[in-house]
Amino acid sequence: MTGWVYWISAIVVMALVTYIPRVLPLTLVRRRFESPFLRSFLYYMPFAVLGAMTFPAVLYATDTPVSALAGLAVALAMAFFGRQLLPTALAATGAVLLVETGLRAFRLL
Repeated sequence: MTGWVYWISAIVVMALVTYIPRVLPLTLVRRRFESPFLRSFLYYMPFAVLGAMTFPAVLYATDTPVSALAGLAVALAMAFFGRQLLPTALAATGAVLLVETGLRAFRLL
């Protein structure tokens, strides 16, 4: 295969692979779901997938797991008390920076 044929075919395949799962529910399901379990499952599925994708990145995005856990603890505490996203992200970032600076100051990192 030449270069441009490969790229065009790859783009077409990727488009089909992402388009089919999006259009199938619209064409196959015509009525509203009555099951409370199924409705809650479909409601919470995007949050669960997003959490499963981002949680490992939170633990491995810093230099040490200690600073990652400190940032995670601050973010969870602020979210528990109902703070908004931007202050929570800034506080978690500050906690990571503070812990990593402390670890470097005591030559533990």
